[in-house]
Amino acid sequence: MSLGLERARGRYREAMDPIRNPYAPGAGQRPPELAGRDTELDMFQVVLERIARGRPERSLVLTGLRGVGKTVLLNSLRSSAVRSRWGTGKIEARPDSELRRPLSAALHQAVRELGIRDEDSRNHVLGILKAFAQRSAGADAKLRDKWQPGIDAPAVTGRADSGDIEIDLVELFTDIAGLAQDGGKGVAIFIDEMQDVQPADVSALCAACHEISQLGLPFVVVGAGLPHLPAVLSASKSYSERLFHYRRIDRLDREQADRALRTPALDEGADFTAEALAALYEATDGYPYFVQAYGKAAWDVAPKSPITAEDITVAAPAAQNELAVGFFGSRYERATPAEREYMKGLADLEVREGVVPDPAGVATKDLAEHLGRKPQSLSPARDGLIKKGLVFSAERGRIAFTVPHFGRYLRSQPEL
Repeated sequence: MSLGLERARGRYREAMDPIRNPYAPGAGQRPPELAGRDTELDMFQVVLERIARGRPERSLVLTGLRGVGKTVLLNSLRSSAVRSRWGTGKIEARPDSELRRPLSAALHQAVRELGIRDEDSRNHVLGILKAFAQRSAGADAKLRDKWQPGIDAPAVTGRADSGDIEIDLVELFTDIAGLAQDGGKGVAIFIDEMQDVQPADVSALCAACHEISQLGLPFVVVGAGLPHLPAVLSASKSYSERLFHYRRIDRLDREQADRALRTPALDEGADFTAEALAALYEATDGYPYFVQAYGKAAWDVAPKSPITAEDITVAAPAAQNELAVGFFGSRYERATPAEREYMKGLADLEVREGVVPDPAGVATKDLAEHLGRKPQSLSPARDGLIKKGLVFSAERGRIAFTVPHFGRYLRSQPEL
């Protein structure tokens, strides 16, 4: 046996070491190979460069089901902005929280990242930001009750502190963008779970982005959310359809899924057989989270490289358990008994309507009939599931799961 072949085999044995497993099925964790997102990354780089040259551009909204990698892509876009020396900040919206406090913290970070040398100008804008943040406690709140955002500058009154979030955001974004422009830079704010932003705050965000766009200032908002996010924005401001670039983030096609699996494996001196890749795509449907979960499980059980279809069969129970506990089960546990009944009915009905579930979901009237209930009686369960991010309504009168394969999971768990 040649020394080169011995080294190759030794490298393959090492590659199967679980410690060197390259796959990352964690929530929001960047996979070793960000496959299938080059278009969005390139488009955002164009947006940054156009704005830097004073050209008009729109902010960006990413939409898609859970598990398609929206958060990962959002973080990657933020990294692009950082490399372009923009000031950046990120928040995760919550349905029970107003935007003022988390947005203040994100904007504070963005201003710090700008590194503006003009101390007077920087402190003036920080003072406006501080006054904006402190309005979260109300105009009549005592000093001890006001939130202290950690801004080392005295509050500046009379700007962005009216208490009307729409007026305040327009003024605040304008001032911060002006500061960035004077320094030859820009600001990008990234909002995850954007569909959970409260209606008044959504309206204010749209109005502020509209004003910034009209003034040609270097400020962009990049949002990520569930498929009904465009409808949320449109309901707030009719012009929101023209205010953002909308990009639907979907599952990977076969070539992209193979790349997501093979590139990190090859970097570790390992590979997959063609049959193994075919089996993995059939099991995962190209959903990035599933690709990572199955890739990790396959790596851990494979005795050597290349990983085979037989290895995938052996690994499937471990991958399914990972998804059942960390992806499906944790979400199911958050639902009330009434909400679980609603989801089980939805799971049953999406199969009755076709072998491949309709992406728009099922008709709510059909679901009510299937459950033997009046449509109105199901409204509390439906609304609760929407607030928890488990279902969404892409169009009036229809409902669908936000999580891919969730219906399949529920049908496979008769004990639930």
